[in-house]
Amino acid sequence: MVANLNNNLNQLGEFIKEQRDQAKVSLRQLAELAEVSNPYLSQIERGLRKPSADILQQIAKGLRISAETLYVKAGLMAQAPTDRTVENAIFGDVRLTERQKQVLVDIYQSFCHETDAERDTGTPDDSSDEPAAAPTATK
Repeated sequence: MVANLNNNLNQLGEFIKEQRDQAKVSLRQLAELAEVSNPYLSQIERGLRKPSADILQQIAKGLRISAETLYVKAGLMAQAPTDRTVENAIFGDVRLTERQKQVLVDIYQSFCHETDAERDTGTPDDSSDEPAAAPTATK
């Protein structure tokens, strides 16, 4: 049990550091955005401290990622079914308006239904993705 907790904390810390590096945010900047001290955030990243759900939410906000992702990594929440992760990511993106989020989800679901229908009918998956060949001129 303790080994599993330590593994979760290490994975969480590594994930936060990876996300911070990808966002090109320094430890100090993220600590400021998340309203935690530099040493505390450093300890979280090294897997030495278990942050509360509130702290994870603040870190997620600073990284502009969904808090649910961090909750799962910390073992505070079960992994969401994979068919909802795209929608959760869209709805969790603070840069999009509610209308934009809904349009993106509608498009995504439309593509999923289309792919499912193609599989059910045996239609080749890539048949509609290729443009029709242009007619050639003959003399």
